[in-house]
Amino acid sequence: MRKRVGTLCITAAILLNNAGCGTASGGKNEIRFSWWGGESRHKATSEAVNAFLSSQSEITVRCEYGAWSGWEDAAAAALYAGTEPDVMQVNWNWLTDYNSEQSGFLDLYRFRDIMDLQQYDTDVLEMCTVDGELRCIPVSETGRVFFWNASLYERAGIPVPDSFAALCDAGAVFREKLGDEYYPLALGWYDRMLFAVYYLQCKYGREWVTDGVLQYSEAELAEALGVIQDMEQGHVIPPLRQIAGGGADSFDKDENWITGKYGGIYEWDSSAGKFIDSLADGQRLTVGDYFRDIGAYRGGFSKIALGFAVSKHADNPEACAKLISYLVSDETAVRTLGTERGVPLNHKAYQICSDAGLLGDITAEAYNKMNDWVTFRIDPAFENAALKGVNGVYEDVFTGISYGDYTVSQGAERLYAGIQAALAGENP
Repeated sequence: MRKRVGTLCITAAILLNNAGCGTASGGKNEIRFSWWGGESRHKATSEAVNAFLSSQSEITVRCEYGAWSGWEDAAAAALYAGTEPDVMQVNWNWLTDYNSEQSGFLDLYRFRDIMDLQQYDTDVLEMCTVDGELRCIPVSETGRVFFWNASLYERAGIPVPDSFAALCDAGAVFREKLGDEYYPLALGWYDRMLFAVYYLQCKYGREWVTDGVLQYSEAELAEALGVIQDMEQGHVIPPLRQIAGGGADSFDKDENWITGKYGGIYEWDSSAGKFIDSLADGQRLTVGDYFRDIGAYRGGFSKIALGFAVSKHADNPEACAKLISYLVSDETAVRTLGTERGVPLNHKAYQICSDAGLLGDITAEAYNKMNDWVTFRIDPAFENAALKGVNGVYEDVFTGISYGDYTVSQGAERLYAGIQAALAGENP
């Protein structure tokens, strides 16, 4: 199969920046703290860490941060080698994917005297609990929403789509009014997988997985893959070959998005900031509505967006707990971070943001639309590295179909078998 092959360079995947977060001195009281994100998240988090250091003279923090591309592979390698940072921003599925006696994360219930866990709903903490242990402090909940470049739609002479039919009709309009390089929506291979789930759940109203069993047949997967293929052939979404040709590893770095050739994206509500920041002058981003014409149900799912976890190898876990507690509940930190990681799940932090007028931005608008719509929650296996990772099943299937190496039925067969294998704990 001819497709873009992801490369991994662990040393380049993590950007190390000591100057932004205090002075690295080494020793037991030094904390290595890592996260991924965009520039605005890096800046706000560095400022919050510096505020923490101003009141904790006995602790130093070394910050390690960078973009998402390649981050999970680098983090996985570090976790398996036992060289991971002390405090890590983590995805929800990492709590189960990296869970052994040798690697993984500490039980944060041990630090109840440092962290006020009563500021979280019980069901939220339960989602971060594995084998009775709280493996991370949840920061926010997220789901996929549509973001539209309203300025581009105005140029095309049509409103942003409020239905799936309107989105599909926009393909021909964009091609005629703006040109072949302009598309109403851009979906990468993982976005396509999430859109497929959204489509199927809207139409059939079933959980993706229940009690470890996939709730959709191979034929239903083929239906969703066929819809996405039709979108590509109808000039609604660009072919993956074209997206790969742009040379960017995410749309916020893609010139076609930045300059306004892609009219929309289907992204996590908590990621709004970096997509707004990346747009060139004259482009205006708006939050879209979910489509009600696919089916009678509210498809798509939410998940814990991310959390803060403490490595099993941390030399000073109490200091790590203090840092996390500060970031999620201290007024200075909360005001500084705002909604950079989404709308806070911590009740105190939410109130601080509300009182400070920080919940009126586009991230909060996107979260509220997601929270009002979504009824399903993600299954941990959905983000299994063998499925979601670079060169995993999802990339293989959607790139294969887009490049013409798989038929829709062949892609559905591969996707169905891969999911079943992952659910059985086997290598897809």
